[in-house]
Amino acid sequence: QVQLVESGGGSVQAGGSLRLSCVASGDTVSRYYMAWFRQAPGAEREGVAAIRSDGSNLYYTPSVEGRVTISKDNAKNTVYLEMNSLKPEDSAMYYCSADRRPLIPLSPRYYNHWGQGTQVTVSS
Repeated sequence: QVQLVESGGGSVQAGGSLRLSCVASGDTVSRYYMAWFRQAPGAEREGVAAIRSDGSNLYYTPSVEGRVTISKDNAKNTVYLEMNSLKPEDSAMYYCSADRRPLIPLSPRYYNHWGQGTQVTVSS
């Protein structure tokens, strides 16, 4: 059973950057699809980015494509989300998630392992 702990959130101004980290324990990230989701108050949880277990495929929601990069370091058992050119609409709680074979890589309903989240706030 994999456990996930996120960090790296914070408050930045529009146009700024943040790098979120997700450290896994209990299992290795190389066995899982890893993903980042976000949820703003009153909104549904949405997929931001995902990476296939072998790293061969990356998935991004259109609103972040070109601004966000997902990556992972198997040796550190850590997944990263590099976010640039941040916008106020990127403000949300960001969650790291893992699953062995999600049917849809950016759909939260197919992920069974979740971290507690890290808050990102972008001011205009």
